[in-house]
Amino acid sequence: MIGTIVNVGAILTGSVIGSFVSRGIDERYKTALFDGLGLATLGLGVNAFVSNMPKTTYPVLFIASIAIGTVIGTRLDIDGRFHRRLASAKGGEGLSTAILLFCIGTLSILGPIESRLNGNNTYLFTNATLDFVSSIILGSAYGMGIALAALVLLLWQGSIYLFAGVIAPYMTPALMGEVSVLGGIFLMSSGLGILQLRDCKTLNMLPALLVPPVFYALMNVLKSF
Repeated sequence: MIGTIVNVGAILTGSVIGSFVSRGIDERYKTALFDGLGLATLGLGVNAFVSNMPKTTYPVLFIASIAIGTVIGTRLDIDGRFHRRLASAKGGEGLSTAILLFCIGTLSILGPIESRLNGNNTYLFTNATLDFVSSIILGSAYGMGIALAALVLLLWQGSIYLFAGVIAPYMTPALMGEVSVLGGIFLMSSGLGILQLRDCKTLNMLPALLVPPVFYALMNVLKSF
């Protein structure tokens, strides 16, 4: 768990640094920072989508996943419940972006598995470095509330670490590709929200992540007959 602890510490430290830095920034610079953050998030999403599409076995699965997941998420009103628990929608958009950025990525998923099975924390240390920089930027834009994403990351990576032996055989490159493609779409959606171009209610899409694992499990069952 040392890798996850370092990752959590990096986010907490970055959030504190970013929050203090933002206090002396003029409002016009904060607006420019939001624009830059939105474009960067959008760019990361596009890169994740384009680079992982060739790794997928079923190119249209992500469309079905988004459709099914969004219907479920909208029915459960995940986005609405999340934002109602926060002081402002603006802060909520930042926190939801932070959670997606920190948790839905190859390093954040494979890192705990590699740490548990092989004692190798390289993925998590690399992820911690990236999250440290990202949390400074997010903290300067949205404040200390971004630090709450560290708790979500701890629960997320901790769960993967505990069940690494069970889930590792099923984390094939094709399945990871599908998850990463969805992660790219989520980041693009968050980027549009930060830029105030379109509120896609990204959190309502999160159940889409359950569709690829279920689909691949069913395909494996069918192949066994």
